[in-house]
Amino acid sequence: MAERAPSICRGLLRTGEPLARHTSWRVGGPADRYFEPADRDDLIAFVRALRSSEPLLWLGLGSNLLVRDGGFRGTVIALHGALDALRLDAPDRLYAEAGLHCARLAKFAERQQLAGLGYMAGIPGTVGGALAMNAGAWGGETWPTVAEVEVLMRDGTTAWLPPSAFQTAYRSVQPPPGVLGYLAARFTVTADRDGQYAAATRASLAQRKATQPVGRPSAGSTFRNPPGDHAARLIESCGLKQYRVGGAQVSQQHANFILTEDGATAADVETLIEHIRATVKQQTGVDLHPEVKMVGEKADA
Repeated sequence: MAERAPSICRGLLRTGEPLARHTSWRVGGPADRYFEPADRDDLIAFVRALRSSEPLLWLGLGSNLLVRDGGFRGTVIALHGALDALRLDAPDRLYAEAGLHCARLAKFAERQQLAGLGYMAGIPGTVGGALAMNAGAWGGETWPTVAEVEVLMRDGTTAWLPPSAFQTAYRSVQPPPGVLGYLAARFTVTADRDGQYAAATRASLAQRKATQPVGRPSAGSTFRNPPGDHAARLIESCGLKQYRVGGAQVSQQHANFILTEDGATAADVETLIEHIRATVKQQTGVDLHPEVKMVGEKADA
């Protein structure tokens, strides 16, 4: 249902928006409010008009997100398609807004004959999501390539901060107090005049296509890799490939991917995640930790 946005805003505001439309697993209940800003300034104006206590969920491509079937009690802010500016700021700096698809950033760097961001081609999300979780692929991670980040504070002010202001680790980022979300980042790049870096990126993409269920409804890697091992190997060693709960199933092609089909629910996915964790823990002693973010309420809540 459409709802009038604050008069100072130009974006689209809906109530009761089904989040299954906006997540790569294609499951999830409704958001109380769903806002698509017209642009960066519109987003800032909208946030300033919100109550300070309003629960917020930032949404990019919904590729690392499980929204439970009861939905999200608060406001979802969808950045993809709004904050997607991309430019070369200096010979060694690329500027990208938070709603930009990571693959577009990697492709732009390749066309500019720049190295350092090829790993972004393997991240099925947006720059904002990559910043929020220190996403990575093929041995590369987001934050080691960050020169500075523009953040939005809870009071609606903005600031550019250095990486040293954030606590980062494998698939984990702790921002400083008061940071509400990410608006943009500048990334450090180097010259790739002989094309060797671009060739390596293309080879990694080909390997991804051959070994992962690309194009199927999933959230990418479900679990973080434990130190010195791979979650996919552990899951496969426990005989869980193709294990199913309702409309959710462990991929036959890559055991760290959970696929969904028509009729699947978020409860199916969450139950399967917990079954995998319990089985791997029982059989190997390793406690797998989900890489995906789980939000919202269960349907019976």
